[in-house]
Amino acid sequence: MPSPLQESAIRVERPNKTLRELALDKVRDAIVDGYFRPGDRLVERDLCAQLGVSRTVVREVLRHLESEGLVANVPNKGPMVAMLDLDEAKQIYEIRGALEGMVARLCAERRDPAIADALDISLKGIRQCYARKDMPGVLAHTSAFYQTMFSTVDRHVAWGVVNLLTGRINHLRSMTIKTRNRDVEGPAQMAKIVEAIRAGDGQAAYQAAIDHVTRACAIAEAVLTAQQQRE
Repeated sequence: MPSPLQESAIRVERPNKTLRELALDKVRDAIVDGYFRPGDRLVERDLCAQLGVSRTVVREVLRHLESEGLVANVPNKGPMVAMLDLDEAKQIYEIRGALEGMVARLCAERRDPAIADALDISLKGIRQCYARKDMPGVLAHTSAFYQTMFSTVDRHVAWGVVNLLTGRINHLRSMTIKTRNRDVEGPAQMAKIVEAIRAGDGQAAYQAAIDHVTRACAIAEAVLTAQQQRE
């Protein structure tokens, strides 16, 4: 009879993510990073070959991305990368401003230096990724920055709302972070949020968060307007 050690040697370990989840991450990242651009058709057969997965998995991925607003199913054309709409973008930034301003204030009111320390770690990661021109890394550390803010003050429902918009938020971020001087301006604005939280100044933290979102919205509006004029 095999010993417990021998049995464990042949045990199948459960992967952290399913094949569907891995494929979903790949296609979402490809859209956010600009590999697939707004208006590009997403042909199931081609995606099956590129991803190395079945058509069933591809269809599930496309349905999920449609629910996130990253894919649009157009009559007589099929699924394609959703066009970024200026009015929709403004609404997303309005939601971001309201929620991020709220949690920035709450973080400051906690008067806990550990919160600012944790945010500084993410901010350092953002700056390092900018220096390496690692835009996916910038997005990942930026998401971690805000997740820390929301989770620290137990605003899990609010973070759930943000998560519903994550695909579209990152799609917009992928445009704004590549604009001129954003590698300096963006982290500097986020540093003001951290400074206000460290000082325990709720109003200053709220205003710094609002200023950061307002500036990002203005950049996105300029980029989207320029794109529309070229089309």
